[in-house]
Amino acid sequence: MTQGDRAKQFMPFDAMKGLKEALRDREERHSRVEKRDLSEDTMAEIAEQLVKVEAGATVELLYYHSFHEVTVKGRVSKIDFVYRYLLIGAEKVFFDDIYELTIVD
Repeated sequence: MTQGDRAKQFMPFDAMKGLKEALRDREERHSRVEKRDLSEDTMAEIAEQLVKVEAGATVELLYYHSFHEVTVKGRVSKIDFVYRYLLIGAEKVFFDDIYELTIVD
């Protein structure tokens, strides 16, 4: 028996192939939430914070993305007031999706 054939004997075997992916998909669908509406006061607070944000600042925000509420902390690499989004790393966060914004430094 060659060493390659012998190694195949001990490879992990998944008797229920695809079960883990199906369970993960089902769990993801159950954890989905609808986008919530913000009050005028909250929207004004967020707008005030957005005016203070500059490229290079570290921020922490809670925002809506793909049926989930996501919290991210990172450095703002770009802020675009025309198209209304922040770029944090590779993640583009639109102003309308932001629930909470805190400037860390």
